[in-house]
Parts: sequence; C-alpha cells; structure tokens
Amino acid sequence: MKLAHLKVSSPGRICLFGEHQDYLGLDVIAAAINLRTFVEGRPRGDHYFYLDLPDTNEKDCFLPESQLPYLKPRDYLRSSVNILLRLGCHFNTGWDVRLTGQIPINAGTSSSSAMVVAWMKFLLEASDCHQLAPTPEKVAELAHRAEVLEFNEPGGQMDHFTSARGGLLWIRFEPELKLTSLQSPFGTFVLADSLTKKDTTGTLGSVRQRVKQGLEIIKKENPLFDLKKISENEIRQSIKTLPPELGQPLLGAVLNRDLTEEGLKVLTASPFDEKEFGRLLLAEQDILRDLLGISTPKIDYLLKTALKQGALGGKINGSGGGGCLFVYTPYEPEKVARAIEESGGKPYIITVDSGLSLEKEFY
Repeated sequence: MKLAHLKVSSPGRICLFGEHQDYLGLDVIAAAINLRTFVEGRPRGDHYFYLDLPDTNEKDCFLPESQLPYLKPRDYLRSSVNILLRLGCHFNTGWDVRLTGQIPINAGTSSSSAMVVAWMKFLLEASDCHQLAPTPEKVAELAHRAEVLEFNEPGGQMDHFTSARGGLLWIRFEPELKLTSLQSPFGTFVLADSLTKKDTTGTLGSVRQRVKQGLEIIKKENPLFDLKKISENEIRQSIKTLPPELGQPLLGAVLNRDLTEEGLKVLTASPFDEKEFGRLLLAEQDILRDLLGISTPKIDYLLKTALKQGALGGKINGSGGGGCLFVYTPYEPEKVARAIEESGGKPYIITVDSGLSLEKEFY
C-alpha cells in the first residue's frame, strides 16, 4: 500500500503558570487548546514539494534532496526539512501540501510552534524515517531544533512539548526533562486577541538578556547563586545592587517559580478551587506586568473588562508586548466574549484539547 492522503494537526497552547520560565530551566504548567494548525497533503508524481499557506498568502516549492537555502528570516518550513536531511532522511515522492490554522498568528498562542510540530510530523510520515520520532515528545524535540536552535532564537521548549503531547501538562526541565500529564479540572476559557501585533523574538530576547546580565553580575559576587533554590528574601537582597531593569526580572523569575508551585497544588487538589486558581492567574499577571514589563494597556483593559463580566482570573499569554490574554470563564463565557469584542478584542471560547493528530489514507 502507498500513502494517498496525509493529514496532521496540532494545537495551540496557553501557559497557565511559569511564563518566561522554560528558557531558565524552571517549571511551567501549560495546556493545549482547541484551536489547531492543519497540514494536509497528497503525493505527487515527481519529487517536488509544493506548499500553500493561504492564511499568510505564502507559497513555496523545493526539491528536498540537499540542504535548502533559507528565503526569509526564521524559515521554519525549510529548516524542518534540513534537520531531517541531516539525520539521513529521504523523501521518495513529492507532495502537494496545504497548511492552514485556527490559531491567532503572532499573538502569543504558539501558532508558529504548532505549525512546526505538525509540519515535522507530516515530514516524518512522508519520508522513509518516520520511526526516527516514534513519540510526540521526540517530534517536539525535532520541532524545537528546527524553530529555535537552527536560528539561535531565545525560546524554550514549552510550546513544542505542549502542542505535541496535548492536554494539561506540567513540565520540569531540570535536573532532567520530565513531562507529567495532569487531569484537567477546567471548564471553559476565553482567549482574547488584543489585535496588537507583537515582536515575539524581540520581547523574549529582551527579557532573557536582562535576566542573563543580572545573573552574571550576581554570580561574580556569589558563584553558588542558584535561581532554582534561592528564596524570595534572598533574591530581594541580592538585587539591591542591580539597576531595576536587571533586578526586577530576576525577582519576577523567583516569584513566578514559587507561584507555579502553588498553581500545581491547586490543580492537583480535590476538589478543585476555581476561585483560588483565578486568584493565582491574576497574581502571575501582576508579576508579568510589573516586574517583567511584558503586558500592555490594551491587555490590561481587556482583562479588567472580562473580570467585570464574571471571569475568575486571567493573564497575558506568551512572550508579551501585545498578542493575547486568556481568562478563566467556567460560567457564561459567551457574556465575557461579547464584552471583549465590544472592547476591541477578538474572543475565542476555548477548552483544553489533545495533542498531535494523524490521519492516513492508502491506495
């Protein structure tokens, strides 16, 4: 039998706790959502790949027999092919491929990572080395190489693991990677696109660089300094000699670390305390707004609007500087969504969803 049709999808994600923590090796808790990216294709009679991306009005065509040149910054689709070629993969036929999505683009909800995860899975299935990544976690690792490491970008692995694995996920990065699926206690959320475009890599790079600089200064005075173990009181003392733009992100990282631990306790407790969950989301938003400086007036306004209409809590989602926020709305999400739309945002009522999905047809 030969493949006649191949369809892969993967979800976007929201980060509940631990925003800007994955690249520091600190824990995060994230959830896949029911807005997805789709990669669908049929084999051709030659060896060329023809790609159609109607959502961004882009097209591409290439012959995947040797390393492909990059035609634009962060050319993730071609980099995914190059990663597999370096690993010895071969493509025995070409494909007509269409890539579409439901996830807001460049809005902090992992649209690019979901696309790369789905595309990587598609390429693996279309090649002679689909056993190279037999698990969603292995697909996520390859996608991270293609999106982040290939272009020396500042992002971590949270997006790729959450999109590939799906569900509600607690990710521990150190001392070794550990993914723990949690039972989701949630009802509905409302995701709100502020419709303010953001510079994902710029914002990520800025925060990460400030944390790195602050750490370097502190470690010169205290080589045993450990961001994973230091207490809140100790970090407050340590940053007194630093300028605020370096000290505040470090304090935010420690507070965020401790808040993630609190969030994990709430999410695994029975019964689920939804009001406490909402309070913790707002506490995280305070950290991201006041210490990391990644929120915006529009996002703050939309969050206040949602809270007035009954949302229990919420926060900015993703790297920040624009894009999306989400609020927890187990009751009357439609009411909250209407208020967000009337206030200049674009709402999506969302729930926690599964990870990578694969459909094959043969002839």
